Amino acid sequence: MIGAVPALLALAFLVTALLYASVGFGGGSTYSALLAISGLDYRLLPLISLACNIVVVSGGSIRFARAGLTPWKRALVIVGLGAPASFLGGLTPIKESTFLALLGGSLVLTSLTMLIPVRESEDGTPTRAARWMPLAAAPLGYFAGLVGIGGGIFLAPLLHLARWNAPRAIAATASLFILVNSLFGLAGQMLKNGPNLFGQALGAALPLLIAVVIGGQIGSLLAARLLPPKWIRWLTALLVLVVGVRLLIGV
Repeated sequence: MIGAVPALLALAFLVTALLYASVGFGGGSTYSALLAISGLDYRLLPLISLACNIVVVSGGSIRFARAGLTPWKRALVIVGLGAPASFLGGLTPIKESTFLALLGGSLVLTSLTMLIPVRESEDGTPTRAARWMPLAAAPLGYFAGLVGIGGGIFLAPLLHLARWNAPRAIAATASLFILVNSLFGLAGQMLKNGPNLFGQALGAALPLLIAVVIGGQIGSLLAARLLPPKWIRWLTALLVLVVGVRLLIGV
């Protein structure tokens, strides 16, 4: 059972949700790292992080869909391959030291992927690799369920590099990928750990969910208008890198 949530932790969740939502992601890996640094039982980390992910990206996924930006045919292929793998990842038992090492490593890699510039080709022609992008969905989905992230932050750079679609369509696909993977990963984690553990974590972590709701809304509606997107990505990458290195040092 989690004790009272410190105000500083709730504030860190709010800032994380704000930054991630402003660049189209959920922030699951950073939530898990913040909880690990706070000393929480590692079995609860994916449960809380995936729940926060769902809260943050749900609104963005709906807005993308309403704006007609989601390329449903192609996106559903990727999501359909990633979701079952995410469920299996959530079911997979993992030792605490392995979990923390994977989580810290994923954060460092995440910070690097966020520094990859997003460019469109002059003629918009996809590369030959674009047709093979669905093959990345299953391993990313499995890793997402295992560690408690959405996986979209790794998928999006691959899609951009392959010029799979327009940047907004890629953002919409990544958001949907995160949402569905988080739902399936959470289901797997609940079956592995039991619904009672999830209920305890969710009840005690309610302030964190409220924080990410507020941060996610601010990030998706305001932050990108107040700061250039490039600056937001750099700030987010710096935050992720610091937390990831801090976590790896403690493993």
